[in-house]
Amino acid sequence: MTSPKTSSDRRGLLVILSSPSGAGKSTLAKRLRTWDPTIRFSVSATTRAPRPGEVDGKDYHFLTESAFKSLVADDGMLEHAHVFGNFYGSPRAAVQEAIDAGQDVLFDIDWQGAQQISNSVLGPNTLSIFLLPPSIAELHRRLRERGQDSDEVIAGRMRKSWDEISHWGGYDFVLVNDDLDATEEKLRAILTAARLRRTQQPSLTDHVRRLQTEFEETQ
Repeated sequence: MTSPKTSSDRRGLLVILSSPSGAGKSTLAKRLRTWDPTIRFSVSATTRAPRPGEVDGKDYHFLTESAFKSLVADDGMLEHAHVFGNFYGSPRAAVQEAIDAGQDVLFDIDWQGAQQISNSVLGPNTLSIFLLPPSIAELHRRLRERGQDSDEVIAGRMRKSWDEISHWGGYDFVLVNDDLDATEEKLRAILTAARLRRTQQPSLTDHVRRLQTEFEETQ
């Protein structure tokens, strides 16, 4: 399947992808961007210090706390949260610029961030998708097979997973990720259809006006 090209005739989408840890969100986000490289990944802002190897503007936008709070006060953040002593958020300006140019922006965020974005000024341009695991046992197996976390960390992720899953009803689409290839196909279909929403095609109004003029000239 060939990925569609973006155009200034189309308004871009804010594509929100959420899931409990281990449900395949990161893998599917990468697959979507491989399918269509024009999809931009939203770079979050944070007040925490950069870790070794992290690049400002690529991994995060590293801001001072005062600069971050100033953006929030000026409605410059689509969503934000205070986590473990630091602020994290999604700057609005870059996202606005992208969707105005017909580019989709992908957000890998939790239900709270998804809710804030959906309620923001750019809410009408959002497409929210939640990924469910086929079972709790399978979710646990996937976390263990990563081989990255201790039993204690895995137990914590499992406890948090149900809190995430409990908010599945707030999303536009919900997919059970029991097969990566099949789920990827469904994600492509959802995105392709959402790009054709009337609200995402601002040029339609002018087209209909031209049709009206043409119609009236024939009468």
